[in-house]
Amino acid sequence: MENFKNIHIGGFISIRIKETETDISRICNFFKLSILEIEKMLDQKSLDSDILLKWSKILEYDFFRLYSQHLILYAPPSSSECKVEVKSAKYISPQFKKNLYTREIIDFILELIRSGEKTEQQIIDDYKIPKTTLYKWKSKYVK
Repeated sequence: MENFKNIHIGGFISIRIKETETDISRICNFFKLSILEIEKMLDQKSLDSDILLKWSKILEYDFFRLYSQHLILYAPPSSSECKVEVKSAKYISPQFKKNLYTREIIDFILELIRSGEKTEQQIIDDYKIPKTTLYKWKSKYVK
C-alpha cells in the first residue's frame, strides 16, 4: 500500500496506466492532447479536479479516493467550537457519512501494528481511530 501522506498524483496515474496496460494513443485521443502534454501531466504532483475526473474515468479508478484516505489518516481533529457551529448550520453542500475506512486503510493500520512500526495506542492517538474500532478490525481481519 502506498503512503497517503505525500500524494504525487501523476505517479499514481502512471502506475494505473501500467496496471491497466492502457494504450497511450487512446489516452491522447481521450484528452485530445499530444504524448508530450500527457507525459507532462504525469510528472505533476497535483492536477486540476476536472482533469483528475477524466483520468478516473479513462482508467476506471477513483483517484479522488487517495485524497479522501489522506484526510482520514492525517487531518487534524476538529475543535469542539467548530463542531457546534457546523451542527446548527443548514447544509447546502452534499453531506457524506462519517469517516469510511476502506479495506486498504484497515490493512495499512493493521500492518503498522503487526510490523511493530506503531503501537495500538500510537494508532489511536495519531489517526484518531476509536479503540473499539481498532479492536474490531483486529478480531475481524487479523489472520
